[in-house]
Amino acid sequence: MTQDSRLKTQDSNPKDLLYQVALPLIPHVGGGTARTLVKGFGSAEAVFSASQERLAQLPRVGTTVLRNLLSYKSSALREAEEIIKKAEAEEVQLLYYTNPAYPDRLRDLPDAPLLLYYKGTADLNAQKVISIVGTRKSTEYGRIVTERMVQDLVQHEALVVSGLAYGIDIIAHRAALKAGVPTVGVMANSVETVYPTQHTRDAEKMVQNGGLLSEFPFGTKPDAPRFPSRNRIIAGMSDCTIVVESTNKGGSLISADIAHGYDREVMAVPGPITSETSEGTNQLIKSLKAVPYTKHQDLVELLNWDKALAPGAVAKAEPTLDLTAFSEDEQKVLQVLQHAGPTHIDVLSRNTDFSMGQLSSVLFTLEMSGMIKAMPGKLYGLV
Repeated sequence: MTQDSRLKTQDSNPKDLLYQVALPLIPHVGGGTARTLVKGFGSAEAVFSASQERLAQLPRVGTTVLRNLLSYKSSALREAEEIIKKAEAEEVQLLYYTNPAYPDRLRDLPDAPLLLYYKGTADLNAQKVISIVGTRKSTEYGRIVTERMVQDLVQHEALVVSGLAYGIDIIAHRAALKAGVPTVGVMANSVETVYPTQHTRDAEKMVQNGGLLSEFPFGTKPDAPRFPSRNRIIAGMSDCTIVVESTNKGGSLISADIAHGYDREVMAVPGPITSETSEGTNQLIKSLKAVPYTKHQDLVELLNWDKALAPGAVAKAEPTLDLTAFSEDEQKVLQVLQHAGPTHIDVLSRNTDFSMGQLSSVLFTLEMSGMIKAMPGKLYGLV
């Protein structure tokens, strides 16, 4: 999808877009609460026109949320109007969670942002997405490993995600730009301001081959609480989060913990036991929260990339399996497994176009019927 087509998608319903942008601007209306409201009333616009009595009947709408919905809706709508104008001027896409360009891997997570601000050209739903994070005080060892890691991703046409910070983050972004790999920086402030400012030129290049992504409205400055919030997007929108270097209290460990909590793959680069910047990665491996990354093949095998269907490939059913007794959704999954063999759940999701919730339901039914089996590494295969 090109940038122009995504912008057209964004503007396809400008009236409802106003309410979509306004809803997360209301204090204490987080992503989960906002989704409950939208689901209950059918649209963001309907939330704003709902009566106090109807709002109070919904779960997650306590006294504070109810008061803020009534008190702030006018000011939120005014602010949303200004945001939409600025987004058009700055060529920033406003990606509501129902927008096709919104990251699918992130969409169904319970704390996913309702709205994302995105400036760039990369497909946030690329077939393969890898997050590379690490300490701001990186060493030469960390630089060499990161650059090699990114170079090895060229053959897979993967999207590289990181946080635009000093150290491993910016090394990953720069290596991706040099190698021609699209790279997205997830920011703890609004997209019109680059932090740290020393990375402004890098960010400008990333917009041309990648992008800048944030959940924060224009004018938001970076502060400490926003960085962990930013980290959940880094972890949530990728297939695997790789920690290259980290101290025993490094911020990248937060990304690893979040990814682990999302049941996403986590890898860590082992390092010298004498190095402070390897204490965190070595502990991740020791505690079994991360798989060791010692070479590129480790990642390929973990994510089953060597057996994944190529982008756009059509799965072909083999004549040895009669699919007529299965539902259409079940047939789709069985066809992929016949064609590709044991397949990672994320690859299944992308090649069937099922949401993770829909896919999990189909997999459960097929597993209970004895047709498929779950395997280590989030793989599924025919029995």
